[in-house]
Amino acid sequence: MADRAAGALSLPDDWPAHADVSLILNRMGTFDWDLTSGLMHLDEPGLDVFDLCAEEYDGRPESLSTRVPADEAVRLDTMVAQALKNGSDNYGAYFRIRRRDGNLRWTHTQACVRRDETGRPVRIIGIVRDATQELADSTAHVEVDLERRRQTSVVESTTAALAHARTVQDVIELLKSSHGLEHLGATSLVMGLLESGRIHLVAEGPEGSFVPGTRYTRVDEQYPMSEVVRTLTPRFIESKADFARSYPVLWPHISGLGISAAAYLPLIAQARPIGALGLLYRDKTSFSADERNLLVALGSSIAQSLQRAVLYEQEHDLAEGLQQAMLPRRIPEVPGAQIAVRYRSARFGRDIGGDWYDVIPLPGGRVGAVIGDVQGHDTHAAAVMGQLRIVLRAYAAEGHPPATVMARASVFLHELDTDRFATCIYAEADLSTGVLQVVRAGHVDPLMRDQSGSCRRLAMSGGLPLGLSAEFGRLEYPVVIIEMDPGQTLVMYTDGLVEQPGADLDDGMQLLSELVHDGPRDVQLLADRLCAVVDERGGDDDVALLLLRRKGAYTGRPGGRLQQHVGQGDPEALRSARHMVRAAVGAWGARHRADDIELAADEMITNALMHTDGGAIITVRVPTGAERRLRVEVEDRSSALPRRREAGVSGVSGRGLMLVDLLSDSWGVESRGSGKCVWCEFRMPDRPAR
Repeated sequence: MADRAAGALSLPDDWPAHADVSLILNRMGTFDWDLTSGLMHLDEPGLDVFDLCAEEYDGRPESLSTRVPADEAVRLDTMVAQALKNGSDNYGAYFRIRRRDGNLRWTHTQACVRRDETGRPVRIIGIVRDATQELADSTAHVEVDLERRRQTSVVESTTAALAHARTVQDVIELLKSSHGLEHLGATSLVMGLLESGRIHLVAEGPEGSFVPGTRYTRVDEQYPMSEVVRTLTPRFIESKADFARSYPVLWPHISGLGISAAAYLPLIAQARPIGALGLLYRDKTSFSADERNLLVALGSSIAQSLQRAVLYEQEHDLAEGLQQAMLPRRIPEVPGAQIAVRYRSARFGRDIGGDWYDVIPLPGGRVGAVIGDVQGHDTHAAAVMGQLRIVLRAYAAEGHPPATVMARASVFLHELDTDRFATCIYAEADLSTGVLQVVRAGHVDPLMRDQSGSCRRLAMSGGLPLGLSAEFGRLEYPVVIIEMDPGQTLVMYTDGLVEQPGADLDDGMQLLSELVHDGPRDVQLLADRLCAVVDERGGDDDVALLLLRRKGAYTGRPGGRLQQHVGQGDPEALRSARHMVRAAVGAWGARHRADDIELAADEMITNALMHTDGGAIITVRVPTGAERRLRVEVEDRSSALPRRREAGVSGVSGRGLMLVDLLSDSWGVESRGSGKCVWCEFRMPDRPAR
């Protein structure tokens, strides 16, 4: 039946073709290599492959050496020997031959190894053929694959880089960089953002290419960016004539730049246009389908990055505006001091923080200086900061001593029903005496710069951060007394100035000390210098800074006051109180009675601590009036009034009020709402002793 079907089709007499015919027609030669004799038969097509005549070949493989370069011969011999040795039944290889004209041509061989019954190889039978076209086609495919992989890599690398762009300017700089334009194959770019129906040009293209009047253009004008925003369709310009014909208003201004082609892409995010991107090319006359697809894909990535950048800038501006609104709008002039304040928002990071500063005028010519940091970097932290700043300012203005101000602020923050805590330093300065009363709530230590420029860290004890101390019932904030000489500068700051990820805090403190030491003497210039370092370094935390410098030759005015709380069983607080009294005596011109005043104050404090429950508050002040007097007051919570009594010959108690009576010019006891106040006064000369 098969024969009848074949006859019905009238097949040719030589069908099917013999194998030799198939080989010849496909320019394949055959060889038969007898390994015992070493002879190799090579047919005529095989000789053609090697570009040899029949008389040039004597049947030995060595005769082919004139056509096979030495390095190729070594490679082939090694491959054949390996196949014979490891028991392979076949092998194949591409190698080059040298034709009569000296040109190299790729050739391919495929062979089968015949072995005897012992496994010893005896013959190799195979084919050789010209592989020039085959490898050319393969190379073309490889090049296409490489180009596609390159394009994919461009999209991936550009998208990855854009993911780190925080601002619109970051996006522009990334695209305009040499690597960005090199990957895109463009000479330069232009970019515009859609704002209220107009396109705002934010990237101008090559240097000297700005066209006057195009900073803002309407969407309905005859410009390429306007067209792609209007139509939401990419525009590919493939010749100068096309550019001149399509955009006659723009082309005369850029015709001298050598631009031969351009691609304008609409930037679309969330199904609406936000702008347009133009890529300008030199020595380019067409865009392939793959190139167009690549640019459209990149346009989508760029649009998403731009939208993120725009939203980031809007949110950052809103948060920063909230932060700035909650900081003091102005810093009061303080007699006897120079003050500089600065705030810098985080260079990186989406939201604003809770850093703040404040300067609070207090009665008697004193001043309160505050620096603090609410936990977190968001608008909630800024809102908590604003409330805490106002409350702390109110407590200080009421006249509470520094430890009380800090404790009450902690209770307020705890009762605010927020999960945030805050670190803070509050310093109350009497600029006539130079006495600083400082309390610290988990904050970094301040620095003190001397008039000579030397700078040191003021390591001081402190309490828990605000909010936490109230939560754990540990509202004790030790007061540290520091004497500030004329010309010295107190440097208070938040941790963003000294802390960096992966760096040690002590290293940051050391660097800050060096910057303060080497910085300008003027506090305003010094503050600018420290902020410039912050701007150069960047970072993900806010920075607040307060510098207070004590001027010289400031004697203050009547009504000066220093105050400190002394807790029971707190020898450090008692020592600080004595230090405060000594500083006030020297500053207010009572050195001639220093021993009397210090002894009387010490007896009053000791009496309060021994005979009452709880601590005491000592206040040293100069009351207003015609006669200059220095008054020492000690308050406690007991309502029982002290009485003077005789101590007896061998008594060890009962002498305190006798000493106060003998040493002072006058003394007394006053009932207070929550206890009593024992006071004594000392007359001073009309002018302070120098």
